[in-house]
Amino acid sequence: MKNVTDPFVSLGHWPSAGSFTFNTDILATNPINLGVVLGVLIYFGKGVLNDLLDNRKQKILSTIRNSEELRRGAIEQLERARAHLRKVEMKADEYRMNGYSEIEREKANLINATSDSLEQLENYKNETLHFEQQRAINQVRQQVFQQALQGALGTLNSCLNSELHFRTINANIGILRAMEEITD
Repeated sequence: MKNVTDPFVSLGHWPSAGSFTFNTDILATNPINLGVVLGVLIYFGKGVLNDLLDNRKQKILSTIRNSEELRRGAIEQLERARAHLRKVEMKADEYRMNGYSEIEREKANLINATSDSLEQLENYKNETLHFEQQRAINQVRQQVFQQALQGALGTLNSCLNSELHFRTINANIGILRAMEEITD
């Protein structure tokens, strides 16, 4: 039985008289084969390769345009956010300043109200002291007057007889009537 590969192996030893032969020299045949294959690929694959490259180019350009639009949108949003931040910071500063001035105003009002309250308390204290002094003076006067009156009555009672006593009462009644007529 013959081997199937025998005819291919023996092809290199055939005579070249009008027949087709394979060149088995690798160094000589590889550049020729590669040139033929590349030529065929370039000729037939040029359109497909151009279409693929054009599609890829369009996708890249579209992606770049979309990226640019997104970047512009992001920049606009960033600027709006910065403007909003500036407004918020200004309002916060305004609230802070208003708050500080309101606190200072409340502090001043509280100090004034406390001062007024202290002044009123001082006035009430002084009035109370004056009232208590007057009351104490009046009590001392009444006690001195009562003691003087009792002493005078005791002296009069021991020194006066009933006739002198009667004349003194009548004179005092006359003085009281004269005072009553003056006030009417």
